[in-house]
Amino acid sequence: PSTDLAQPGTFASVRPVLERNCVHCHDSNRLGHMPAFDSTKSLAKLTGPATWIIPGKPEMSRFFQVCTFADEIPMAMPPSGHAISRPEIELLRAWISNGAPIPAGRNLHLKPQGPLPRSI
Repeated sequence: PSTDLAQPGTFASVRPVLERNCVHCHDSNRLGHMPAFDSTKSLAKLTGPATWIIPGKPEMSRFFQVCTFADEIPMAMPPSGHAISRPEIELLRAWISNGAPIPAGRNLHLKPQGPLPRSI
């Protein structure tokens, strides 16, 4: 049976959001203080209690918080003069609410998609 892997709450649904909005800056060439979001292995290191992504608790997850800050708030992500779209925020919320599942068994690399966000 075929299943839609991109349904809300799945990693497949948030991968394009991460690739469009995060990976440009949060890759292997990032500044040392920035967390990496460029692979499932690096995301797994950021997921768990008292980490950047708290499974089941989007509003308590620092990752989700900075993605939902208004542009004028310091630390709003991406720092590009445009917020992540409401539908993309809802995909992130559903994924974290669903436990922030990450495919196990292999390390998937995320690649930047679209134009490079303007940095402030």
